[in-house]
Parts: sequence; structure tokens; C-alpha cells
Amino acid sequence: MASKITGISHWTGLDLSSIVKLVIVVSALLGIAFPAYAHHPSGGEISATFLEGFLSGLGHPIIGFDHLIFVISVGLLASAVARGFWVPVVFVSTALAGTGLHLMLVDMPMVEVIISASVLVSGILLAKLEKPNTVIVAVLAGVAGLFHGYAYGEAIIGATAAPLVAYLLGFTLIQASISLIAFKVAIVVKESSVSNPNFLRFAGYIAVGSGMAFLAASF
Repeated sequence: MASKITGISHWTGLDLSSIVKLVIVVSALLGIAFPAYAHHPSGGEISATFLEGFLSGLGHPIIGFDHLIFVISVGLLASAVARGFWVPVVFVSTALAGTGLHLMLVDMPMVEVIISASVLVSGILLAKLEKPNTVIVAVLAGVAGLFHGYAYGEAIIGATAAPLVAYLLGFTLIQASISLIAFKVAIVVKESSVSNPNFLRFAGYIAVGSGMAFLAASF
């Protein structure tokens, strides 16, 4: 048993107690955040103006903790693969498509479960010692984007054209900004003189703990 624990610590770069504490802290924070993440960014009211739609679009990926963690994870994963810049582009594009499916009243199954699973899988890929496969990361971003975007669509159904367009613009801009900032930060950290090889793995542990909590709450 001791040798297994030593192996885990060597693989992760963190001791086992640190990993356990991290998961506990993340789970506790998520327990507080769950009531907020389940709510509509505009309090359940349909946006009536361009500004309301834009602000609602900006807010949804941020107050939705599951969305936020995945968007950040997309950027971090992108930094670890070849031509990674296109990974956030794929995600943002399919998120728009997912919202379109919701607006067309297409029924997609198990949306919250798959969103939660996407957070967990992104964390596993980040936490692995091996470099993630580019195709796997791109497919994850694309498929997850459809479901995250579908969830965004719930907040704007019934709105008129102006707030609808503004909402789409808002959540596209905020997701692109967050994921590309995460992408750039990870690149800078990797190339800096104080580069920490455990940076992405640490982020992965947070995403894994979060994904597990989200999955537990989605059933």
C-alpha cells in the first residue's frame, strides 16, 4: 500500500493528503455554488432589450460554474496540443450550434449529465501525465460545446431578435475570451523560467473534483 501511495505522489507531483484536501475544498465550494449555478443569469426573466440580452449572455457562462470550469479547461487543454488555438474555436462554434438546436426545439437527452461528464473528462485529460491527443481534445470540445450551448439556449427562448442576437454575441465573446486567456496563460507558464510541470495537473484535479460533484448533483 505504501508503495502505491508513493507512486501516486510521484506521478502527480503532490502528496496524497494535498490531493484529498483539494477535492474536499472544491466539493465544499461547489456545495455553496450549486444554488447559484442552477439559476438564470437574469433571474428567470426573458431579456427584452439588446443590452439585457448581451449582459445575460456574458453572465451565463460565468455564473454557471460547470460551464466556467469547462471553458477554462478547454483553454488549458488547448495549450497542450498541436494547433491548440483551434480547440476553443471549435468549442465556441459548436456552442452556438447547440443553442440553435434548443431554439429550434430539438430535444437533446441528458444535457446536465453530459455537461457534468465533460467537466470530469477534461479534468482527467489535464491530470494525466501523458500529453493529450489532439483529436480527442477537439472531439471533446466539439461535442461538449453542443450540450453547453444547448443549456445556454434555455435562457433566451421566447426573446425577440435584438436581445437574442445580443445574447448569442455575449456568451460567444465571454467564452472565447476566457478560453483564449487560459490558453495564453498556460503557454506563458510553460515557457517561463519558473515553469511548473504540475500546473496543468493541478487544474485537472480541480476539474475532476468539480465534475464528480456536478455529476452527483445531476442525478
